[in-house]
Amino acid sequence: MHAEEFRRQGHALIDFIADYRATIEERPVRAQVEPGAIKAALPASPPMEPEPFGAVLADVERVLVPGLTLWSHPRFFGFFPSNGELSSVLGDYLSTGLGVLGLSWQASPALSELEEVVTDWLRQMTGLSSAWKGVIQDTASTSTLLALLCARERTTNFRVARGGLQAEERPLVVYVSEHAHSSVDKAALLAGFGRANVRSIEVDERFALRADVLERAIADDRAAGRVPCAIVATTGTTTTTALDPIESLASIAKREGLWLHVDAAMAGSAMILPECRWMWAGIEGADSIVVNPHKWLGAAFDCSVYYVKDPEHLVRVMSTNPSYLQSSVDARVTNYRDWGIPLGRRFRALKLWCLIREQGVSGLQARLRRDLENAKWFEEQIARSPHWRVLAPVALQTVCVRHEPPGITGDALDRHTQAWAERLNASGFAYVTPAQLDGRWMVRVSIGALATERLHVAELWTAMRNAIG
Repeated sequence: MHAEEFRRQGHALIDFIADYRATIEERPVRAQVEPGAIKAALPASPPMEPEPFGAVLADVERVLVPGLTLWSHPRFFGFFPSNGELSSVLGDYLSTGLGVLGLSWQASPALSELEEVVTDWLRQMTGLSSAWKGVIQDTASTSTLLALLCARERTTNFRVARGGLQAEERPLVVYVSEHAHSSVDKAALLAGFGRANVRSIEVDERFALRADVLERAIADDRAAGRVPCAIVATTGTTTTTALDPIESLASIAKREGLWLHVDAAMAGSAMILPECRWMWAGIEGADSIVVNPHKWLGAAFDCSVYYVKDPEHLVRVMSTNPSYLQSSVDARVTNYRDWGIPLGRRFRALKLWCLIREQGVSGLQARLRRDLENAKWFEEQIARSPHWRVLAPVALQTVCVRHEPPGITGDALDRHTQAWAERLNASGFAYVTPAQLDGRWMVRVSIGALATERLHVAELWTAMRNAIG
């Protein structure tokens, strides 16, 4: 495609995205297609001859868009907010269009230095001290894996890097809340700990990790000859947005010599609000943190910021230095290839830079405060309605709900919950996420799409009551 054709088709593509976003409320939230329908509508073999790009875009509208569940829809209340503010979308487009890679500082100096700037902007926005240094990863799953690799090497004084886990006589143990994200288990598996050496720690009545139970578990493991290695705490768990007691856990980690990683993937965005920073009190006692701007903050996916206090340790764990990547300026620059798993990296900093500049900190704060207020309003509606119950504290923007008709309990109540949630989702009017809490099904309502206003939350509440039948 030559430059002038790219210009013409690029305008058409931007118009298409703008129209899609402008009319998104008119579309069903959940895709109204059966399994296999998208594949059946597309050719099984690639085209032998070139096709006009207009035909590609026509198929996007005709085939692909009907197969999308619309995360940017104002009545999308599922999973977690992940919208992609349009200014950040342009930053992502710019990153792809510039076509550069960050193999080293010298490979694209602006790529590396803008990443240093925007990760430090986000550090300041969330109230973290200057002791923290950040790097953009793809997702929190990768960031948690990095944290456990760093924990593993610090605990073993780099013995594992030399001889592998099979050289260790005593197993290393990781401690997590029973409400921790599933990516923690996966990271522990990939880092070589093994599922048998991940301790799932009991939670309290607010679904937060119990520090006293953690202390007993550490003592038991030491007595059994195992080696406690890392604690993964969560500020804003996936199911209920529960808040683990970071200050207490940091004290335990320091006393016991354990690595403390804090998963603040979604809730970390709330820390741009000074009134929310009590939620991770004690955070300066952690060794690493992950915050996902591609969640509630509004950066286009994927953009996960991993913060560490000791970047030299991270570099020692992750570094490779082949001759073809070395340069005369290496001692004076940051080579982000040594701060993560992949050698090459996209210019992800652009989408965060564009977002923060176009919205300003004040604009981002206003939107998050709107969502918090809408969640509180929704909680109040449920609390005053017969047979509806809020099941967990509403610290952020997620409300856990169950409708409990008189005389329906146990498995029958589970079937009732799943049935009304599926009726609501299948209607295409709104989207919520059923999940289990204390072994029983409930519905998570996650408020935070860019376009979601009080009206849309009120419409959801009406639709939920209609869906119970």
